[in-house]
Amino acid sequence: MYIFYRLLLLPLTLFIILLINFVVIQTAPGGPIDKIIAQLNNSQHAVSESFSSSAITVKQFHSQQHQNIDPEILTKINKNFGFDLPLMSRFWLMLKKFITFDFGESFYQDKKITQLILEKMPVSISIGLFTTFFTYLIAISLGIKKAVKNGSKFDKISNFIIVFCYALPAFLLAIFFIILFCGGNFWQIFPLRGLVSDNFAQLAWWQKIVDYLWHLFLPILSMVIGSFASLVFFCKNAFLEEIKKTYVLLALAKGLTYKQVIYRHIFKNALLILIANLPVLLLGILFSSSMLIEIIFSLDGLGLLGYEATISRDYPVMFALIFIFTLIGLVANLLSDLCYKIIDPRIRFD
Repeated sequence: MYIFYRLLLLPLTLFIILLINFVVIQTAPGGPIDKIIAQLNNSQHAVSESFSSSAITVKQFHSQQHQNIDPEILTKINKNFGFDLPLMSRFWLMLKKFITFDFGESFYQDKKITQLILEKMPVSISIGLFTTFFTYLIAISLGIKKAVKNGSKFDKISNFIIVFCYALPAFLLAIFFIILFCGGNFWQIFPLRGLVSDNFAQLAWWQKIVDYLWHLFLPILSMVIGSFASLVFFCKNAFLEEIKKTYVLLALAKGLTYKQVIYRHIFKNALLILIANLPVLLLGILFSSSMLIEIIFSLDGLGLLGYEATISRDYPVMFALIFIFTLIGLVANLLSDLCYKIIDPRIRFD
């Protein structure tokens, strides 16, 4: 019944989020029409003949220049972008297309948004999955060790190192690594930018894998260092809470070793809080955290696409990314609740 209610709330939640973002973004000043008018008003050459056709693209506006905006031209610009319709009519039209995953075309790139997303998704997925995997691997291993050695010298020293890593922004680490390892004043060990080398097509299959991972090493390292800190403390506290419970003493009294108790019993129960944090961590890495990393290392992924769309007010791309990531976030949170139930059948959400 709980899952049924969550499934009913999912489209309603998605609708509210899209509505709020649509109203805020569309009513904010400095939209694409304002940008085009400003460019045309600052230009030097007349282009009124270029707008005789009804199919006017943004590239034509950028390539042509005009000093005074003719009302007829302005009408055609608004119609081309769909701004001749009322605000809510535009929203319902967008929503109707989104139901069939028709995101339209970008204002500035003359490409289907679906094509843009598919082109850039492998970069973000690679960064997100590798970063999440290594973050969890380090956090769980270190969290268990810190819980077992709670209060020891190792625990105190590691606390200082973890907090220090957490305080370092990922983009600052990325810049530091580029200066240190990418041909600055020190070593030329890793590539400076891009996802693959220029001769990638000529490499053997195993060399392609090595080259791909070699380009991702520094971006992933920059993000992992700043991502695992909070998860380590989550893991440690979860294990400490379980270690103090009666079933641990009972298991030890029955003859199980401390290691067996940790990995057979405590690990399963303590894993719940880590599962709950997975959707938020993964989505943050995919979209927000990876944005600056993609810019710094010239990795053309979804984070960079969203950033450029926001700066240029490319509304179709912005709304498409909001829709996709909101939908993924809602589904991921629902799946995390199901994982709770699978790991511990005693949990009842109702």
